[in-house]
Amino acid sequence: MSEAKWLSLLGLAARARQLLTGEEQVVKAVQNGQVTLVILSSDAGIHTKKKLLDKCGSYQIPVKVVGNRQMLGRAIGKHERVVIGVKDAGFSRKLAALIDE
Repeated sequence: MSEAKWLSLLGLAARARQLLTGEEQVVKAVQNGQVTLVILSSDAGIHTKKKLLDKCGSYQIPVKVVGNRQMLGRAIGKHERVVIGVKDAGFSRKLAALIDE
């Protein structure tokens, strides 16, 4: 049940325009301090995973590895998404708590 909750909240964050998608866009936002949480699909490529985990580790941005790219894309009403950056701190805290349940 908690998976449905965080996916629903992710969709709400997308409608509120508080998400960034795409590897390069999220990496730039991490470097500029514009995101407070990164959500990475478990089926992301090894180079993409390493790049994002290293970048987020050095900038102290939490990363949650979840589901697959189809699930993430469907939650935000788009095609497949591998990485999502959450801009709003409130959405980030609640999403992290729901994912960890």
